[in-house]
Amino acid sequence: MTAIQLWTLIFVVASFATYIGIAWRSRVKETGGFYVASQGVPTVANGAAVAADWMSAASFISMAGLIAFLGYDGAIYLMGWTGGYVLLALLLAPYLRKWGKYTVPEFVGDRFSETVRTISAGAAIIVSFTYVVGQMRGGGIVFSRFLDLSIEGGVLVAAAIIFTYAVLGGMKGITYTQVAQYTVLIIAYLIPAAAIAQIFTGVPIPQVTFGQVLGELNQLSIEFGLESYTEPFTARPQLDVFLVVLSLMVGTAGLPHVIIRFYTTRTVRGARYSAFWALFFIALLYTAAPAVGAFAKYNILDGVGGQAPDELPTWVESWEGTGLIEVDEGADTVESISNDPADEPDLFVDNDILVLANPEIAGLPAPVVGLVAAGGMAAAMSTAAGLLLVISSSVSHDFYFRRIKRGEASEREKLLVGRIAMAGAVLISILGGINPPAFVAQVVAFAFGLAAASFFPAIVMGIFWKRCNAQGAAAGMLAGLAFTIAYMLYTLEVFGLQANPHVLGVSPEGIGAIGALVNFVVAIIVSKRTAPPSAELMRMVDGIRYPAERRRTPTRSSG
Repeated sequence: MTAIQLWTLIFVVASFATYIGIAWRSRVKETGGFYVASQGVPTVANGAAVAADWMSAASFISMAGLIAFLGYDGAIYLMGWTGGYVLLALLLAPYLRKWGKYTVPEFVGDRFSETVRTISAGAAIIVSFTYVVGQMRGGGIVFSRFLDLSIEGGVLVAAAIIFTYAVLGGMKGITYTQVAQYTVLIIAYLIPAAAIAQIFTGVPIPQVTFGQVLGELNQLSIEFGLESYTEPFTARPQLDVFLVVLSLMVGTAGLPHVIIRFYTTRTVRGARYSAFWALFFIALLYTAAPAVGAFAKYNILDGVGGQAPDELPTWVESWEGTGLIEVDEGADTVESISNDPADEPDLFVDNDILVLANPEIAGLPAPVVGLVAAGGMAAAMSTAAGLLLVISSSVSHDFYFRRIKRGEASEREKLLVGRIAMAGAVLISILGGINPPAFVAQVVAFAFGLAAASFFPAIVMGIFWKRCNAQGAAAGMLAGLAFTIAYMLYTLEVFGLQANPHVLGVSPEGIGAIGALVNFVVAIIVSKRTAPPSAELMRMVDGIRYPAERRRTPTRSSG
């Protein structure tokens, strides 16, 4: 066992023991604790849990890698995800918390109808399955490299651990586990970033010093036949950049596993402050990601460029065993580097390894490498647990309890069905994690697009447009979701289908924005052509937007 593997094992085992211990101490026996932690989570703790839930393996493992290879255009992920969180926090979360339901399907069910609830529950399962595939893949990558397992074996181990503590504690256990996971992942991300910034610039603040290397990085990129790192719209058309950012923004505001977090606070005011703390915790990582991407890209180009295949650094050989790095042994020297194997480069580097490999590339000591591995697992597991809970609640609460048992199931029965649903979700997501349709961050972007096309319009119109009725909401959700899924299947190589060219340059990551527009248009047309909601329902909608004093109608004096 190498020093890196030893330190990885120490950090991973210690962190996993902590997570499972927290889940065991927080285990619950009632649905209120299982789904919304009995609405008793402190504000700062909930903010950290939201940050961990939202910053998945895509944020920790894959985003900086995409920025490294996309350059300027990689900012789509930073702008989309961060802007979307602000949109969620300010526009939707407080109102949904005031409504006081467990799940997003419950909100749309009460606001519209049981049919819309069922459609929403199905959409929640589709979105969450797509999202959790990326997390399983991220866990598999960590174990594959650092514990000498195959990708398949890594996915199985990660899935087993996630299932254990998610089933034990439900939302209460997951929440406090995610606080610990956020602590691990942010320390694991910032320590190597600060150390590498110190090496490059003499100042250990990557967020403000990485600009000093961009000029040299531009020059290196051009020498390797790549586009200038800071030149915009070289990797994606301008239209697609706009649509991807918009899709990620409105998708974030419609994500069911993040929205449910705001039900766990004690008050509506607590939900608002949770949003502030979460944004602060998220910003610590997101402001460092561009620096990590730039430093990693510079180190790769500077360290392997012009080297013969048998003279490459040891980290290349270490990662070759995972299949995520490939060297053209027939090349005299490495003159081309790409993240796309179709380019047939001298050195292929998968996006998803750059953050994990960054400490090795920079020559940092083995304990730092092991810490980063533990951080990657924390990021993957924290989000996966929240997603599995959404799947569980959708099957147990929205399908089984509401549609099959018609409200007559016991607490014990609902919890059992929820845990069985979670186990089934884990088994299916393992298959997707072993054979994902794209890089981790891209798979997650697909989930955001699906959420944008389904949930966001229904929630926005449910809160802010009283005239929207059940027929409009149902038609809009089905149309938006069907359109988005169809385009993704058309442009991706999945389920044995052949990938087709992007229409007008719009990628499957950006199609969710157009799907959301389809949803809005269909919902508005159908709502206008059918009967309006009842007066009582309209008063209920007013009730979540305005205090009682604003709604009170003055009475006439009898005198």
